[in-house]
Amino acid sequence: MKNYRPYFRTVINRYYPATTSLLVEEIERQFVAMAGDIAFAKTSTNPIDKRMEISAYFLATVKVLDGEQAGYERIREILLTIANDYVQPKNKLAAAARKWMTGLLFTAPGRMLIRLMAARTKNPSHPDGFAANLITDPAETYGLGYGVDITECGICKLFSKHNSNQYTPILCEVDNITTSLAGLNLVRKSTIARGARACDFRYTRKK
Repeated sequence: MKNYRPYFRTVINRYYPATTSLLVEEIERQFVAMAGDIAFAKTSTNPIDKRMEISAYFLATVKVLDGEQAGYERIREILLTIANDYVQPKNKLAAAARKWMTGLLFTAPGRMLIRLMAARTKNPSHPDGFAANLITDPAETYGLGYGVDITECGICKLFSKHNSNQYTPILCEVDNITTSLAGLNLVRKSTIARGARACDFRYTRKK
């Protein structure tokens, strides 16, 4: 995972130039305070749990901005700006590589990789982590042969533990950005953050 902290600082500075250093220091303090909640992710056998570290940093940012009375819409705007800047490919080669990796999923080696991933994500490696079922039936995936049902969301668990449930759907919006960069459209009808039993990730190819 590339260093995400500079992206947070840059955007925080854009909105709060006079108090950037103070806010970032408090974000770091909040992040350190919840380190025990995400320590499992470093050794988890479930690859989805790798999202927990940056998710905790987002949560630390939420807690600080909420304390500043920023309001939901301002917090949402800031978080999505950070996420968008962070996930953007840095050049045309990186953008092409990302789409090539997506295409690899629909090859024979890609299908083998999906089977291996399915075994590692089906059950949570830790009670605070993720669990997911990988869907390969074309009839259930708009003919694509690839989809994901998140059945346990580590991010939802973390935000809930810190009484920040109302902000969890903001991170769900980030999936639209990353999916688009991969050359796909996200079709999702439900999320755990909105009260559903699972997050149903389905995709269609961009035309």
